Amino acid sequence: MTMEEVGEQLGWSATKISRIETARVRVGLKDTECLLDLYAVDPAKQGELIDLAKDARKKGWWQAYGDLPAEYTTYIGLEAEAASMRSFAPTVLPGILQTEDYARAVIRSALFVSSPGEIERRVEVRMARQGLLVRDEPLRLWVVLDEAVVRRPVGGSAVMRSQLERLLDAADLPNVTVQVLPFAVGVHPGTNGAFAIMEFPEPADPDVVFMENFTGSLYIEREKDVHQYTMIFDHLRAKALDPDDSRRFIADTVVQFE
Repeated sequence: MTMEEVGEQLGWSATKISRIETARVRVGLKDTECLLDLYAVDPAKQGELIDLAKDARKKGWWQAYGDLPAEYTTYIGLEAEAASMRSFAPTVLPGILQTEDYARAVIRSALFVSSPGEIERRVEVRMARQGLLVRDEPLRLWVVLDEAVVRRPVGGSAVMRSQLERLLDAADLPNVTVQVLPFAVGVHPGTNGAFAIMEFPEPADPDVVFMENFTGSLYIEREKDVHQYTMIFDHLRAKALDPDDSRRFIADTVVQFE
């Protein structure tokens, strides 16, 4: 069976199957069982392989938060594996750059029917993800922010001021580039919403575009489609203020929240 055929049978992406087969990710017990059933492995051999899968499980740190949706844990795993990420944010800052108070305000707004405990666990996870920017081989992050992201008050003036100062600190990291797309640009190719392009260290692993909406997440992997998003991102960063001017713009905006 080809990866595409397996993906169609199990409802998985070809990228997921590729990463399992090339040992780029750990295969979970449930996924092991699905594969063994699909491949019609002999029952005796199935038991042996399931035992191996149980012994081999070494959970990522995020697995300690057992109530996280599967779609979210998939994203966290991909983000942790990525070598670089290009992100366009039209409404709020990407989670990997948020302060705790800013993240709490954003998460509370999105999960308004959730318990305080769940909200705090989501905040903890979001803060833990930021370790990717300062690990030994840090994630290379290039972010284009719509001007609205910088100006929109989230969580009150004090929270927003602290957030913009944190953003300036992040922009000083050698692996982080921040650009602001000013209102004066007018209409642009990113008006359809936020997206992130993740690139992985292994050439065999194709880039993945991630998009999120109210009802779920979308992973775009077809080369032609990924290339289109790459061109859109290049267009956005060409129209945005350069990193130095963006830094000055953000620093000037901090005064707005004093």
